[in-house]
This record gives sequence, C-alpha cells and structure tokens, in this order.
Amino acid sequence: MAFSATLSQLSSLSTISSSLPISSRRLPHRSLPQFTVKAEAEKEKQSTQGKSDGEASPAATKTPKTLPKKPVYSMKKGQIVRVEKEKYLNSINYLSVGHPPFYKGLDYIYEDRGEVLDLRVFETGEYALVGWVGIPTAPAWLPTDMLIKCEKLVYERM
Repeated sequence: MAFSATLSQLSSLSTISSSLPISSRRLPHRSLPQFTVKAEAEKEKQSTQGKSDGEASPAATKTPKTLPKKPVYSMKKGQIVRVEKEKYLNSINYLSVGHPPFYKGLDYIYEDRGEVLDLRVFETGEYALVGWVGIPTAPAWLPTDMLIKCEKLVYERM
C-alpha cells in the first residue's frame, strides 16, 4: 500500500496537529506502560493487604530463595602474574591478533609485571583482567589457566 500526499495536505495536517492540546497529541502506546505498571502495583498492594488481614498464605511460609553461590576464584585482585608463553602462543587470544611468528612486541607479558585488576567467570571459563606495570597498554582479559602466579613485582623504572 503506497501513501502519496501532496505538500498542501501535509501542511494542513501539521496545522491541525499543532492546534490540538498537547495531551491529545501524545501517542497512546507511550503512556500504556505507566498505566500497566500502576495497575500491577495496585494489584500487588491489594493482594498483600488481603494476606496480612487474613491467614498466612502457603507462599509466605516457604523458605526464602537461595542465592547463587559466589564463585571461588583461583586468584585474587592485586595478584602479580605473568603469562605462560607456550599456552599463550597456542591460544585463540594470540591467533586472533594476527602477529607474525616470533613476534617480540609482547615479550613484556612473559615477565613478572602483570597485575590482576578483576576476575570474572564467563561461559568459557574463569578470566582475569590483567594490566601490565610500566607498559602503556590497555588491560586484557586472559584465561586464568595461562597465568602464572608470582611472588613479587619485578620491574625497575628507568
């Protein structure tokens, strides 16, 4: 279905709509969520008042929902780490950046100067956000199985 309107028809529509009060110009679908939220809140309020007035419902006697367990991380924030070279060179992380074989620009990640900034468990496993001390690069999310814990930071400012 094609719509064609002349310029005079469009201008007459704009003058009609501008003469209407603002409340009637609102689109009905924009105000619907507000009314449904208010209606749901009123229903919930009425149901809780009814339960408090009468007997305790079976839902109120149930035990509260158990929260998901917090993950146990293999490392902690602030931990000094380095990347295991063999695991990194065979990983998708290395292959995805497209460096040529024997690329030397990343040698600093194999030194004891990485610091764990954050830890997360994603669908593919546990990852650590690692930033490197003294290197002006963005931190990187790396799998914790390719990181080696270190005792202390080995870095001397030049």
